[in-house]
Amino acid sequence: MSKIKSLNPWTSELLGEYELLTEEQIDQKTAAAAQAFESWKSVPIAEKAALMRKAGEVLRKNQERYARLITTEMGKVIRESRAEIEKCAWACEYYADHAGSFLAPEDLALPDGKKAKLLHQPLGTILAVMPWNFPFWQVFRFAAPTLMAGNTGVLKHASNVPQCALAIESVFLEAGFPEAVFQTLLIDSKATLALLDREEIKAVSLTGSEKAGAAVAAAAGKNIKKSLLELGGSDPFIILADADLEKATETAVKGRMVNFGQSCIAAKRFIVEEAVFEPFLEAFSERINLLRMADPLDESADFACMARPDLAAELFAQVKKSVDMGAKVLLGGQEPRKGSAEFSPTILTNIPEDSPAFKEELFGPVAMVFKVKNAEEAIRLANATEFGLGGSIWTSDLKKGEKLAARVESGAVFLNAMVASQPALPFGGIKKSGFGRELGRNGILEFVNTKTVYLG
Repeated sequence: MSKIKSLNPWTSELLGEYELLTEEQIDQKTAAAAQAFESWKSVPIAEKAALMRKAGEVLRKNQERYARLITTEMGKVIRESRAEIEKCAWACEYYADHAGSFLAPEDLALPDGKKAKLLHQPLGTILAVMPWNFPFWQVFRFAAPTLMAGNTGVLKHASNVPQCALAIESVFLEAGFPEAVFQTLLIDSKATLALLDREEIKAVSLTGSEKAGAAVAAAAGKNIKKSLLELGGSDPFIILADADLEKATETAVKGRMVNFGQSCIAAKRFIVEEAVFEPFLEAFSERINLLRMADPLDESADFACMARPDLAAELFAQVKKSVDMGAKVLLGGQEPRKGSAEFSPTILTNIPEDSPAFKEELFGPVAMVFKVKNAEEAIRLANATEFGLGGSIWTSDLKKGEKLAARVESGAVFLNAMVASQPALPFGGIKKSGFGRELGRNGILEFVNTKTVYLG
């Protein structure tokens, strides 16, 4: 493959074709990134912050253009695309405001009366391997802290969003960042793994599938390089009998349908105490059934399509196999038209434990609803998964909710709220959802050398 194509998943229109970089071009760009690091690492934090704030301004100034790029390349409805750009600007501002304090030297008083300091110093050029589902946000939540820490970055974006990938590089250039501090590399997966053999690349951050994460982490491990992985999720959404059912139901719809269900932290498994199971299921299905499918550029569209036809076909295969094994379809479940990225929002119940809907991540608008007798059974079911990214618990008893949250095996638990990422909260998972943390102070410290300086 010497070219990658940008296709509109709603219309199937070819938006553009882009040449993959040659080996020589990859050499030049990685060398430029390493060279840029030598000066960028010494730029005062205040100057870096001014440039990062400018990047946020560029995003807001061009919000409509960037939002339309997202919508036409991967099918997200335009309202959500605008919100994604705003969130990226927020991340730029957050790290511009806080990176200085996050990276400040830390004084240590030792038991013997001696002293030491911790310094947080950049590593070099960091590779980012990013997915298509939030094509701007996933990159900026990596780039804002990584660049503010003094590293340079190179991006290998998903092959179906090359226009977004190139636009992100242009944001930093327009903001005034020095050449090669942040670059987009249009390369394939083979070239991506080969990058980790290069001396210039010091670490890697990947958001994506288990398969991609395993391959990249193995390549990084072979080269003894740091890796951060944010992989899949099968987030539990636990509704207890004492929950505010109306609010929980309203949020459940949003939690499952945000980005048309194509989100690692989307609510996927709805675990409902039996006392409120039937009223929840009825209200949940009614609300989803009222959502409007339309052109993603239509302001009134609630959803449009998945990001690619093959993703719709794969999701349906998981649903069909689960139904063949005994799962019941309450809503949707229709096979998508061949070659179409459209998909009917679907609700499954009575899900067998050995079915794909129980064991696998269903990355799209399919909700799995489970009935449980009590909170203890809810926690056992919530943890009966290989994933551990996020989860939410709905209860009017916050003390009970906090105790239960501590027992959920995941990187985050939200009480009476939808799981969401934001700049100030550390983000990441456990088990097959990955390792390491993005965002917050934890995120900026992932790609630094925490150096101990002993003061004798």
